[in-house]
Amino acid sequence: MQKIIVFLGPSLDPASAQKILAAEYRPPAKRGDILAAIHDGAEIIGLIDGVFHQDSAVAHREILAAVKKGITVIGASSMGALRAAEMDTLGMTGIGKIYKMYKDGTLTSDDEVALVFDPVSGYALSEPLINIRCTLKNAETADIITPASHQILLAAARSVFYPHRTYQKIVTVAGDAIDTATKYRFLAFAATTPADQKREDAIAALKYIRDLESIPITP
Repeated sequence: MQKIIVFLGPSLDPASAQKILAAEYRPPAKRGDILAAIHDGAEIIGLIDGVFHQDSAVAHREILAAVKKGITVIGASSMGALRAAEMDTLGMTGIGKIYKMYKDGTLTSDDEVALVFDPVSGYALSEPLINIRCTLKNAETADIITPASHQILLAAARSVFYPHRTYQKIVTVAGDAIDTATKYRFLAFAATTPADQKREDAIAALKYIRDLESIPITP
C-alpha cells in the first residue's frame, strides 16, 4: 500500500474522510508542509485545504518538487483546487467542480474558497463564497428567490470580507433591496438545504485517490 498524506481541514470532517480513504490526514497545508510530506515518504499527496492569509500559503515550487520526484499530487476543493488549476499542465491532478471553475476562469480569486475555522475542531466559522454561489443558484432554481434577488444577494456576499460571510450577514447587507418575505424564504432555504461544493469536491478527491490505490502498478 502506498503512503498517502492528505491535507484536510474544514472542507470535510476527519471521520467522514477516514470512511472513504485510509490515509494520514494532516491539518490545512502551509508553506513547507508539502516538502515535509515528501521528506516523510509520501507517494500520494492530497491537497484539499490550506492556509491563505493567516500564514504563508503552499508554494508552487513545493508541488513541482513533489511531481518531479514521481509523487502523485491531487488537488481539490479549496487551496488544492487553486493550485491544481495553476499547475495541472505541470503534473498536478485537479478534481471537482471548483477546480474546473478556476481552470475555465469562472472563478479567479482565492476569496471564493476562503473562510475562517476553529483551529481545534476544524469547523468552519464563516461561509465560503463558492458555497454561497451554489446555494443562491439552487434557491433560484427552486423559485425561492428571483434572478434579480439572486444578483443582489450575490453582490452583497461579495462585498462582505470573507471572515464575516454568513447567510444572515449577506441578507442584512442586502438591506431594503430585498423584501422581507424573500429574505425569510432564502434564510430558511439556506438553513435547511445549503450547498456545500467544497465538501462534495473533497469527497470526490478522496474517492479518486482510493480508486488509484486499487489500480495495480505495472513494474
